[in-house]
Amino acid sequence: MGKRDYYDVLGVSKDASPEELKKAYRKMALKYHPDKNPNNKEAEEKFKEAAEAYEVLSDSEKRQRYDQFGHSGVGGAGGFGGGGVHMSMDDIFSHFGDIFGGAFGSSFGGSFGGQRTGRRRVRRGSNLRVKVKLSLKEMAHGTEKKIKLKKYVTCSACHGTGAEGGSSKSTCPTCRGTGQVTQISNTFLGQMQTTSTCPQCGGEGEIITNKCKQCHGNGIVQGEDVITLKIPAGVAEGMQLSVSGKGNAAPRGGIPGDLIVMIEEKKDDTGLVRDGNNLLYDLFISFSDAALGTTTEVPTVDGKAKIKIPAGTQSGKILRLKGKGFPDVNGYGRGDLLVNVHVWVPKHLSKQEKEMLEKLKHSDNFKPDPSSHDKSYFDRMRDFFTG
Repeated sequence: MGKRDYYDVLGVSKDASPEELKKAYRKMALKYHPDKNPNNKEAEEKFKEAAEAYEVLSDSEKRQRYDQFGHSGVGGAGGFGGGGVHMSMDDIFSHFGDIFGGAFGSSFGGSFGGQRTGRRRVRRGSNLRVKVKLSLKEMAHGTEKKIKLKKYVTCSACHGTGAEGGSSKSTCPTCRGTGQVTQISNTFLGQMQTTSTCPQCGGEGEIITNKCKQCHGNGIVQGEDVITLKIPAGVAEGMQLSVSGKGNAAPRGGIPGDLIVMIEEKKDDTGLVRDGNNLLYDLFISFSDAALGTTTEVPTVDGKAKIKIPAGTQSGKILRLKGKGFPDVNGYGRGDLLVNVHVWVPKHLSKQEKEMLEKLKHSDNFKPDPSSHDKSYFDRMRDFFTG
C-alpha cells in the first residue's frame, strides 16, 4: 500500500502556513505518543507517520519538491536517489525540542521506553547544488550524467574521526556523554528546568584529546568526487532532483548532506518546443501542397515521423501525433506532438507566376468560403485543448 498524502496525515490544506503545520503536528504527536498509547502498534505507526510528514512539510525546500513530484520528489519509493524518508526515534523526538521547547522535548524522550536521558548531537553536512543541462531527447528518455564535484570529503588520515593516528576520544566531562546540559533556575513561578546543547563538545558527547593534523579535528577536508546522476525520463526545465547523501561530508562521522540537481533545458535546433508533456512544432507548407495535399516529415525526440497533409488543409490546422510527446515524470502516460500547419504565401512572384494566379483568381474554388468548413479556427482550438 502506498504512502498517504502528507497533508492528509496532518489534516491540513496544501496552503497551510508553517504555524498551522506546527500546530497540527503537535496535536497529532500528543494524541499518538507511545507513552499515552502503550503497546499500541497502530498509534506508534501514526506517531511516526505524523513525524515523517512534518519533517518534509516543515522544510521549505523539501515541501516544494513534494508539492511538485509527490513522494518521489523527497526520495520516496522509486524516487530519484533511491532513498526514502527514514526516521529514527531520535529524529522524531528532535522535533519536540523545536515545537515544545528543550525541556519538554527531553521529558518526552526520557520517558519513552525508560532509556533516553539525553540526545547527542549528530552533525549533518551541507547540501550541494549543481545545474545539469539536458537536450530534449535526454529529458524525454532519461539519461546518466557523470559530474565532478568539489566538496568536503571524509579525511583519509583519520577516517573522519578527527583524532590523530586513531587515538581515542574521551567522554565530555561537562555533559558526561549526553551532549546536553540541564540548568535549573528559580523564577517567580518556581523552579524551571531547561535543557540545551553542551557548550564544550557541541552536543557530540565526546571530545578529541589529540586532533588530526590534516583536518584539524574536523574529520573533513576539501576534495573532489565523481557522481553518476541517473536522470529519470520526463524531467523538465526548473525541476529539482535530490540525491541523498551526495552533498558535503559531515564533520566527525555525521550524516552527509544531499546533492540538489537543478534541470536546465538546452536550446533545441529542431524547432520543437515543449509545453508540459506535449511537444509543439510549426510546419510551413506551400500553397500548392495545402491545396493538393502531400506527405512530409516532422522532427520528434526520436528522429523523424511522416505525416499526411490532406488536400484543402487550411493554415492554422493542428495535427496531433499521439504519444510522440514526453512521458510524465510520475508515470502517468505520455504527451503528444502537436503540429501547427502554416500555409506559406510567397512575397515575390515572377511574371509567369502572376499570370497563372490571375487566371485562377476569379475561380469559385479560390474565393474564401468559411461556411464550407465545419468549424472555425477558434472552435477547432477550443475543441482540441478541451478534449
